[in-house]
Amino acid sequence: MAILRAQKTNNEADQPSSPVLRFGADKPLKLDAGTLLSPFQIAYQTYGTLNDARSNAILVCHALTGDQHVANTNPVTGKPGWWEVLIGPGRIIDTNRFFVICSNVIGGCLGSTGPASINPATGKPYGLDLPVITIRDMVRAQLMLIDHFGIEKLFSVLGGSMGGMQVLQWASSYPERVFSALPIATGARHSSQNIAFHEVGRQAVMADPDWHGGKYFEHGKRPEKGLAVARMAAHITYLSEAALHRKFGRNLQDRDALTFGFDADFQIESYLRHQGMTFVDRFDANSYLYMTRSMDYFDLAADHGGRLADAFAGTKTRFCLVSFTSDWLFPTEESRSVVHALNAAGASVSFVEIETDRGHDAFLLDEPELFAAINGFIASAARARGLSA
Repeated sequence: MAILRAQKTNNEADQPSSPVLRFGADKPLKLDAGTLLSPFQIAYQTYGTLNDARSNAILVCHALTGDQHVANTNPVTGKPGWWEVLIGPGRIIDTNRFFVICSNVIGGCLGSTGPASINPATGKPYGLDLPVITIRDMVRAQLMLIDHFGIEKLFSVLGGSMGGMQVLQWASSYPERVFSALPIATGARHSSQNIAFHEVGRQAVMADPDWHGGKYFEHGKRPEKGLAVARMAAHITYLSEAALHRKFGRNLQDRDALTFGFDADFQIESYLRHQGMTFVDRFDANSYLYMTRSMDYFDLAADHGGRLADAFAGTKTRFCLVSFTSDWLFPTEESRSVVHALNAAGASVSFVEIETDRGHDAFLLDEPELFAAINGFIASAARARGLSA
């Protein structure tokens, strides 16, 4: 089963199950690295119907290990979409009312051009020959997709974590194209601690002998052990100590006593190993390097002379920021700094800090207070936009 899922992941890199928009040499993607990416493609999913005025479009931006399958069955894992709890007919983001778009980011591994995609110049996967991708590059590509649909202004852009970074970049780079923005569990830059965790993950991947300098496909290998360790380390940062203790404590795994060895004695060890093993079946190792690097490079204030408020100068976009009390990956202080910058820029902004012990991953879970905040903000923005209920 694992081999089959890995093969599906490889196939999805260039010929995904979702729709694909391809751009030729006449429409290259300008990258922050100083090069042009061409040709390239964007894989995406849509839900609902775009109205005649093209005013009901919502762009959903996915997180680090997410994809375009936000509200449909994932073709690799067979699991429900990663935000089906929020998006769908009759849900908070009601696809009977809104036209929802979610694309796989550039640098990803489920259909948009990334390191697992075939480099037309060589006929082999790009590997590390793909230029480094930034959050701004991802947003530039998304803009080309939105232009393809003929949408002049998105009703809303929302996302959590790395998706929230994209939301902030959208609002800063293209404020005239965004009516409302919902950045969740995110920040305007990556902290040194977060960069450190990412570096541990990258080194785990690159230390795997099956990585082969990023050319593992050419050797018929996959750096599964290294990527699994990277996922295990990262997954710890998505949870809180309270949630880990509540769920696992020091409970033993399928045994009555310690083995005095290095097998998974504790339930938490078994859980992390399972997370690592299932992750390698659906994600490309090089994409993990590229995605983590894009987050590390994100620093919205640095792009505006060190003053974050200048990133939103003159914006008319409506904002709602959401943080979680137990999120130590993107603590509330990160959201507050963005709120202060938006206030300084004279923006319309609301802020909600949600009490929960579920950590960073709370934005993906069934959190009634989160749903209430999103529902209230979307309803208010829809009235202001003139969208009928």
